[in-house]
Amino acid sequence: MEEALGGALLQRSTRKVTLTQEGELFLPMARQLLADWDNVEEAMRQSFTLQRGKISVAAMPSFAANVLPEALKAFRDRYAGVNVTVHDVINEQVIEMVREGRVEMGIAFEPSPNHNLLFTPLAVDRFVAIVPQQSPLAKKKQLSWQELLTLDFITLQRPSAVRLMLEEALARSGRQLDVALESHQLVTVGRMVASGLGGSAVPALCKTQMASLGAVCIPLSDPPIEKCVGAIHAGHLPLSKRRRRCWIR
Repeated sequence: MEEALGGALLQRSTRKVTLTQEGELFLPMARQLLADWDNVEEAMRQSFTLQRGKISVAAMPSFAANVLPEALKAFRDRYAGVNVTVHDVINEQVIEMVREGRVEMGIAFEPSPNHNLLFTPLAVDRFVAIVPQQSPLAKKKQLSWQELLTLDFITLQRPSAVRLMLEEALARSGRQLDVALESHQLVTVGRMVASGLGGSAVPALCKTQMASLGAVCIPLSDPPIEKCVGAIHAGHLPLSKRRRRCWIR
């Protein structure tokens, strides 16, 4: 070390070793460096073991409002020292935020391969019909698209992933989606349906939320529309295995 620093820190004799003037100056700094290193080591250990730290997650609204709170409760019960930031954004923004490294992980519909994201499936979400309580369709146990489209159709605005999936699925079955009313939020769609303005189709993740708004949820077929929901993160950005496991468990 003395060679690297360019001078003697210790004065040595046959009887004793004492600090030079430079050594006395260096000693408190060395002690502080060792203490700082101990603090850094402990902070990193706590971060890797999730005793403390921060995690940022982006989730599409249907998941953030209906499933994520319960998952967060379980997470916080185990890792109370970790602060969690949740970005409640549409599916497309979830993918964008993960790709740009603005969040560690996202919860979204399975992205296309050209996004170069790692995807861990969590569940398959099947769309359900929602209709007003006063509609004759509300008494049915199952609806076809032909029946649902007898109502004015309400859905999300483009470029929503939900809107795109509906249009593509109906196009494959030779139908066209004629939209009477559209909104940016699924909650607004649910309220419009509940007020009697028309019907819609939403991810089954939203069933509890839609029912609380006053809409009736009914299984939808002919054609059924379903999509895999899962956790995504950018393959080129590091995510510790421990943090990844705790979210997809």
